[in-house]
Order: sequence, then C-alpha cells, then structure tokens
Amino acid sequence: MRRNRILRLGALLMLFQGMACWAEPVPPAGELLSPHFHPPSEFVGEFGSFRSPLIYDDGTRVANAAGWPRRRAEILKYWHGVMGAWPAVIEKPKVELLREEHRENFTQRRVRLEIAAGQTAEGWLLVPDGDGPFPAVLVCYYEPETSIGVKSDAQHVERDFGRQLARRGFVTLNIGTPGGNAWKPDKGHSISQPLSFHAYVAANCWHALANLPQVDSRRIGIVGHSYGGKWALFGGALWEKFACIVVSDPGIVWDETRPNVNYWEPWYLGSDSTQPRCKPGLPTTDNPRTGAYAQLIKDRRDITDLHALICPRPFLVSGGTEDSPERWRALNHAIAVNNMLGATNRVAMTNRREHAPSADSNALLYAFFEYFLKTATP
Repeated sequence: MRRNRILRLGALLMLFQGMACWAEPVPPAGELLSPHFHPPSEFVGEFGSFRSPLIYDDGTRVANAAGWPRRRAEILKYWHGVMGAWPAVIEKPKVELLREEHRENFTQRRVRLEIAAGQTAEGWLLVPDGDGPFPAVLVCYYEPETSIGVKSDAQHVERDFGRQLARRGFVTLNIGTPGGNAWKPDKGHSISQPLSFHAYVAANCWHALANLPQVDSRRIGIVGHSYGGKWALFGGALWEKFACIVVSDPGIVWDETRPNVNYWEPWYLGSDSTQPRCKPGLPTTDNPRTGAYAQLIKDRRDITDLHALICPRPFLVSGGTEDSPERWRALNHAIAVNNMLGATNRVAMTNRREHAPSADSNALLYAFFEYFLKTATP
C-alpha cells in the first residue's frame, strides 16, 4: 500500500514537472539570438589575413557609407567577371502545378518551375493555412524531398528546413540540383561557373516566390545546408533582393586544410575546359587549382567579399565542423561594413560539434528567420 502511494506521488510529481516545463514561456526570438551576434572575446577585433572588402580596387579605403555603393559595384563586377556573366534574370518564371495535398497546417504542392531559359526543374511549394501574405524562404539542397521532410532515415534528420518553416508560417520553395546531379549540374547554355549558375537559379526562384499572391516580396529569405549552404551563400550575396540569408556549415571562407570546404572542385568554382583537375580532392602540385577558383586565389580574393555584399541584410552562419568559432575573423569584416553603414546585430554565428544540423542549432536558425522576416521592419 505504502509502495503504491509512493508510486502515485512520483507520477504526480513528474506530471507537475512536465506541466511546469510546458508552461514556461519561450524566450522571444531576439532574446534567443542576442548572444550570437558577438564573437567570443578571443576573436573580437581579429581580422585574420583576409583582404578588407572596404578597400577599393585602386588601393584607397572606403571613407563612409556614401562610398559603399561604388565599392559594392566593384566587388560584383569582379566576381561576375571571374565566374562568368549571368544570363538575363527571368522576372516571370513559369510555375506549373502538378499536384497538391494538405499536410499538417500547410498545403504541399508539387511544381515544375522555369529555372533558366529553356530549363525547368521540379520542386515543392509549401503554403501555410491562412490568408497571408506570408514571409517566404527558398530552400536549396541536393534534392527537394529532404527539405520537405519526406525522407526519414538518419542521414536526413534535422534537414527538413522547408517543412519546419512552413509549420511556422512561411511559404517555402524547395529545390534541388539543376539536372539532378550535383557533381555535374546542368547549366544549359550558361557560361558561368556552376556555383554562380546556382545563384542565378536562386534569383529566378526569388521571382517565382515574389510573384505569388501569398508571399510578401519584401520578406523572402534563402537557406541551405552544406552544398545547399554554398548555394544559399552565393545566391544571397549575388542577388540582393533576398532579405535574409542563412547558411548551415558550408565553409564560409577558402580553407584548403579541410576537404569538405571544396570550392576548388569543378562542380563549384573549378570548372576549366582547358585545364581540368586530375581528380577530386585537395589542391596539390600534381592536382592544381583550376578555373575561377585558381584566379580568385591568385588575386587574394576570398568569400569575405560575398559576406560584404550581403550587408546590411541579416546573415546567419549555423556553423559545424567546417565553420568553427575562428570564422569570426572573416565575419568581423562584414561587421565592419555594417558598422560603417550604421547597421548593428546583422551578422550572427552559432556553433555545434557536428557537420549535421541539430535540434538546438535549428531552433536558432528558425528563430533567426522568425525575427528578421516576421518581427523586424523590412
């Protein structure tokens, strides 16, 4: 009898504890994010060996905010010149509805969309229940099924950004590699490097979202993990209408000590018909840098230029094994640009031990979109 009373009391205690946890208010997104806008003390004011994006091509320094548009135009011109010019952006890409179904608290639509002239791809458009207009996010990955959470194996856990954001009231457009093969992406007739072409596709997808009556075109973000993170970084930097950029562990600078920060590969920036790479892997004397990547290294340019192009828009690095806290040395350059422009708390980084996203890292990722695409003034 006494034992049964103890068990009942224990069960009640667990119930009350559970109720207390459930009733505890969730901190506002801004409060959750606040610690992540500042580097650890050892990286405050540290800029590494990166070339400052605030130096004009002639060697002089940008003096104030009025000089930034000129410098920004220089950076864009240089990168497009090295990577290859884009075709004309498609302002009204065709979007064909193939089928739809209601799921959870959103409608899931299979669509075929025009990603480049004469080129289409299938993806998933998730539209929340309600009237809208809603904020929206373009989700980039190898294929769109992972992003909408229909792949349940361990390799795809916590990568369903599109589904989770749709559940939180965002329209999401979920897309995959042009042509379906990330190692040989289909660029159509484009002359640009593959990763630049991916950014061009993102710009066309921005228009596809912006043209929807359910979407607030001022509040469209972009996100991706790993390969998708590289895609989101270049898309967000090279297409300034994305209002918020989030990247999950893509490698946000060149780093030839880490094989997965592999911008040198031909499917990213190393495409070169005159001097193809011998084999995938780290650049060596016998397997040298090629394509645009080789030129970028020669010219001492790094992805810090692209971080600067994002300014003053909000930019979150959800870092894992490839983007550890030392990457603040690079991000401090973007903070310097934002400071000059009078913008604060626009560059953030979170860190985890693994390359794969976690529930904790994703909670902050979603909070970043919640804050900047729902709460903050566009």
